[in-house]
Amino acid sequence: MRDTKYPVFFPDATRAVLRTLDSKDLENTKTSGILVNTYHLYREVGKNIIKNHNGVKNFMNWHGSVISDSGGFQVMSIVKKTKTGSITDKGVIFKTSQNKKIMFTPEKSIAYQMLLGGDMAVVLDDFTDIGATKEVARDTVERTILWAKRSKDEFERQCEIRKLDDKTRPLLLGVVQGGEYLDLRKECAARLAKIGFDGFGYGGWPMDAEGQFNYEVAQIIADNTPEDYLLYGLGVGKPQEIVGLVNMGYDIFDCVLPTRDARHGRLYVYNADSINEIDVHQPDFYSYYVPTKEMHLKSTEPVSKACDCLLCSNYSRSYFAHLFRIKEITALRLATIHNLRFYSLLMEKLRER
Repeated sequence: MRDTKYPVFFPDATRAVLRTLDSKDLENTKTSGILVNTYHLYREVGKNIIKNHNGVKNFMNWHGSVISDSGGFQVMSIVKKTKTGSITDKGVIFKTSQNKKIMFTPEKSIAYQMLLGGDMAVVLDDFTDIGATKEVARDTVERTILWAKRSKDEFERQCEIRKLDDKTRPLLLGVVQGGEYLDLRKECAARLAKIGFDGFGYGGWPMDAEGQFNYEVAQIIADNTPEDYLLYGLGVGKPQEIVGLVNMGYDIFDCVLPTRDARHGRLYVYNADSINEIDVHQPDFYSYYVPTKEMHLKSTEPVSKACDCLLCSNYSRSYFAHLFRIKEITALRLATIHNLRFYSLLMEKLRER
């Protein structure tokens, strides 16, 4: 990713696949990279299959960039929310549906990410849950720093084993935790910078207790990030949020939103009559298109005039609405292709700044 033009948006290919699409579909949306999930691949694919393919790119026949997430979000979503496991300074114990235990440590996370062979690895962190008290948030920061140091040590060990230098190794990202407490966020960033990384990620929920995007935390992280670091909006997000963070200096984004919305019949459409007329800096630069609405059943117009994806270049709103109404799986594929092209166009427009 050293030669990448930023900003970039990487859709979540959690288990090395984007639902309803193959790698060629993804390539045709002009998406430059994907995010895969370390914990899920570690549990469901394991080491040998990835090793036999010499990395996840060959496994899924993907020629773009890959970021491997650490599995840190699963610390929150599986262990903290469902209580099916435990967290200690050593690592995270997950309990599987077969009542087996998986110990996931910072070292295991990094070692498996190096096996995946992506372009950027993310250190394991302790997710600060929304609404956490300052005492709890402090604990997550301390554990995040502890795990970051151990992750960096393992990363350097893996680079030495694999004979990777500064030009051939993947980039390594630290994650800034601390919840809504700005002093903790600032402290976490400073202590991570002393360990040394290639970039920082906006860790934890990016939303506040009222469900609004927390730009104040995003700005504190940006203000306390070394100048030569990349900034990653982990799990961000909505198009307008991405524009706001790019204006703060953020470079990388990933989210399940465009692919999940596509499967539920929610497509993103630029409020413009052509690609050249798209202006992402206007407050209402896009709207939503829902194919199941009655008004679309007779329309011979494309879903969007400001899009060149497979759907918009070949099919009418009427035909697309028909596919959704009869629950044809082709509709999910076309919708996903469209939303991903919307996001790649968003990145193209933001890079024109």
